[in-house]
Amino acid sequence: MTDSLTFAIPKGRILEEALPVMARAGVVPEDAFHDKANRSLTFATTREDMRLIRVRAFDVATFVAHGAAQLGIVGSDVIEEFDYAELYAPVDLDIGRCHLSVAEPAGARATNGASHLRVATKYPNLTRRHFEARGIQAECVKLNGAMEIAPELGLAGRIVDLVSTGTTLRENGLVETSRIMDITARLIVNRAALKTDPRVGALVEAFRAISEERTAA
Repeated sequence: MTDSLTFAIPKGRILEEALPVMARAGVVPEDAFHDKANRSLTFATTREDMRLIRVRAFDVATFVAHGAAQLGIVGSDVIEEFDYAELYAPVDLDIGRCHLSVAEPAGARATNGASHLRVATKYPNLTRRHFEARGIQAECVKLNGAMEIAPELGLAGRIVDLVSTGTTLRENGLVETSRIMDITARLIVNRAALKTDPRVGALVEAFRAISEERTAA
């Protein structure tokens, strides 16, 4: 094999936890990766046949699904939001734990029996499915951040967002009203690459062994 493998990793909350797991599997970025002033999106690794790309979490899934990257790490929220047919998530890495929840202003007027709600979120598909299962049509206002101020500014009565400690919700006068899903980071691979490139399968097995060790510990 002479073609380079591309491994996609997300910016943000998962990355710090992912790096030690990646290192144990033999995926180690060059020193320049750790330079906080470095704005590059592509980095070499200690493997001559592999490079890393560091992109937004949603873009990790897109690069891997379309074969521009062969492997990646991303939260299960992203996998469920996009549901790409070419995306396979063989290993739960058991890192990046949080959950996706519905939240609204504390003391908000009850909307029992409502058939339509406006919700601010960057997860429109998961949000619609959650409310449809309860007989409610959700009008989703797509935001990529600052979800917590949407109710205060009258943009939407509720939000759907990731919750870790709940501190950000409390600081903005919001409370969780329902939990949509628990989230962990997963190793994802492109299905076609898994079938055609034995290096991809070898990496899957390496990450699987590490995950099993962590579970057994």
